[in-house]
Amino acid sequence: MFGGGGGLNPRKMKQMMKQMGIDVTEIDAEEVIIRTADHDLVFEGAEVTKMDARGQETYQIVGEPSEQAHGELESADDGGDADDGDDGGIPQDDIDIVVARTGASEDDARAALEANDGDLAAAVSQLE
Repeated sequence: MFGGGGGLNPRKMKQMMKQMGIDVTEIDAEEVIIRTADHDLVFEGAEVTKMDARGQETYQIVGEPSEQAHGELESADDGGDADDGDDGGIPQDDIDIVVARTGASEDDARAALEANDGDLAAAVSQLE
């Protein structure tokens, strides 16, 4: 009835979007995670497109998500470091920084960070 293959030519569509001031960029994403109040939606190998229309950025995700409970990602991402669970939530990188700056032991650095609610500068100051 309309002829032309049932859709817009992708090149023509790109040209029209450019004329309207919309820039489209493909993003080479390995993984996209959407955190909700109840669970995480994890898209592995999703196609992600960023559209910038006069400063307003919009992201489009195409793929099939898997649903994961909160906390499953953290245990899978940390490389199996068993020390992370009992350090009071202090990142190992922060502990390493305090140790490097002060020469204190890891236990002393962790204690100083915990006493100062994770504040690096305060922990370093306390130990110097």
